[in-house]
Amino acid sequence: MEDQAQLNPDIESVILSEQDIASIVKRLGDEISLDYADKDPLIVAVLRGAFVFMGDLVRAIKVPCTVDFMAVSSYGAGVKSSGEVRIVKDLDTKLEGRHVIIAEDILDSGLTLSYLMRLLGERKPASIRICAFAVKDVPGKKPAVAPTYVGTHVPNSFIVGYGLDYAEHYRNLPYVGVLKPEVYS
Repeated sequence: MEDQAQLNPDIESVILSEQDIASIVKRLGDEISLDYADKDPLIVAVLRGAFVFMGDLVRAIKVPCTVDFMAVSSYGAGVKSSGEVRIVKDLDTKLEGRHVIIAEDILDSGLTLSYLMRLLGERKPASIRICAFAVKDVPGKKPAVAPTYVGTHVPNSFIVGYGLDYAEHYRNLPYVGVLKPEVYS
């Protein structure tokens, strides 16, 4: 997929190239544009992971839209979700009567998004949907929420790049790759 000379030495393999990512984002933008014609949706990025995806996504959406950001923490310093969600930065936009699309980088257990859907639902938006760049396929497990828009499915590996991180590193990789286990073990 990628020229080995460009591959970060901590990456075991590339699963989505820059071209794959561009194609996925364009398709999602087209789907949202069709569904939200004349609705002026609010696109909400869950920081920090979704900021890269959201930037590309809003440029791919061809209807008027606005953006806002929210930061939550459920991982702490580990590699697995703690299950406890803490709002670090709340939205600045009032949601009442708005059509909201949560742009998420990767959907794993869905516990954080399930919590956010309940929290934001209490603010009386016209609708709330999820647009997940990637859904992690975990054998025998289904995420707690079902996104309306799914970019792609990825294997149950520790993946980084395109906004996805490990210990705040690798977000700037222009592709999505599997992190070598010795990096996080």
